[in-house]
Amino acid sequence: MNLLAYRRVFLASAVAAAVGLFGVRAMAADPPAQLIQSVADEVIQIVKQAKGIDREAAIGRILTANFDMGYMGRAALGTHWDRTTEPERDRYLKAVISAEAHAYSERFGQYAGQTLAVGRVVPRPNGVSLVESKLNQSEGAPISIQWELRDTGQGLRITDVKVEGVSMVMTRRSDFNSYISSHGGQVEPLIQELEKRAKN
Repeated sequence: MNLLAYRRVFLASAVAAAVGLFGVRAMAADPPAQLIQSVADEVIQIVKQAKGIDREAAIGRILTANFDMGYMGRAALGTHWDRTTEPERDRYLKAVISAEAHAYSERFGQYAGQTLAVGRVVPRPNGVSLVESKLNQSEGAPISIQWELRDTGQGLRITDVKVEGVSMVMTRRSDFNSYISSHGGQVEPLIQELEKRAKN
């Protein structure tokens, strides 16, 4: 498995954990913890009731409603964002959401028996909150997962997920920059690759 493929699996695992497929036990009534609980309940229902295209579409709606995909997409593209046109940006962000939804939908069936215990909510400047949690596995040590949430002006949104300290956004940025660099410094090949992932 090449590095890009490996990181795609990692990102899918991280977000699957983040949206609470494993069953969240919120220890506090803070709005950030409540958001994770709400998303968890919704995802569990989707996993039980939906399959195929319907599941993928439902996961896409969850990503759009609860993750700040615009912020995460811009952060992942880094300096390349300023060199893209508005049509390219629109295609890129739509492709990111579609590719993520496709990948998560395929992998949700692989998870069973894990529980996600939500711990403390740590306020940070500029409306940012960090939600700490532990993914308890049937075998092996618990995995530390941390969410970054911020108030975007339209309510709280998840803006990053860190698994054992590894940022999903920064991992994505590394992958995307590497892909762009290996394709003549152009963003268009990346967009086409993401659109391809959304269908395969």
